[in-house]
Amino acid sequence: MSVSKLFTQEQLAALDPARIPRHIAIMPDGNRRWAQQQSDLPVKGYRAGADVIVEIVKASKEIGVKVLTFYLFSTENWSRPQEEIDVLMCLFEEFLTSQCEIMVSENIRLKTIGDLSRLPGGLIAIIEHVRHATEHCSGVEMVMALNYGARDEICRAVQRIVDDRGHSGKITESLLSRYLDTASLGDPDLLIRTSGEMRISNFLLWQLSYAELYVTNVLWPDFTPWKFLEAVTDFQKRKRRLGGT
Repeated sequence: MSVSKLFTQEQLAALDPARIPRHIAIMPDGNRRWAQQQSDLPVKGYRAGADVIVEIVKASKEIGVKVLTFYLFSTENWSRPQEEIDVLMCLFEEFLTSQCEIMVSENIRLKTIGDLSRLPGGLIAIIEHVRHATEHCSGVEMVMALNYGARDEICRAVQRIVDDRGHSGKITESLLSRYLDTASLGDPDLLIRTSGEMRISNFLLWQLSYAELYVTNVLWPDFTPWKFLEAVTDFQKRKRRLGGT
């Protein structure tokens, strides 16, 4: 996450600063497929994908996006082979350890959503360290969705409401939103999914109600900052009615 600029002044000038999506959610799909195309092991795809995350965070910060949420490990991913799960957990640790100082210098704050309790203790400790180290940062929030599933999130939110309030009182949309993992983040304006899959896959089901969807066939390790800029440009061409006329 170096300070060098990714985009030219002309590229930045083509954007409408008043219509930059505040919060972008990303499903970085296609890492394993990319590795297979390279006749390589899945871990190579995940490592390449981690490098892309760094570049997309830089790009987001440069154009003025405030929140970037990556769907990195779902509640359903525990069904994968244990060896692959172990590799992913190690990669998360490596990524956060290597990026912590850079995130501080680049004014990037780490947040997480999901139930972290099932993650390895070492990873949880590193997450807490990086969150503490970056809590003062205000340039862009990089949100890692780990052991996250939208249905699980909603169930946990309802349970916390019941625990806090008992069974009395009306549960409203605004009340439930305050108990979701994303309560401090706001709903995404734009969802980007790579690799061409046309599914939401249990990601932010509540929060994506009125998000614009952008699906590309590009596999995540090949998703460059300029592809990201294309997605934002496409977003700016749309008329968002938010249920109105």
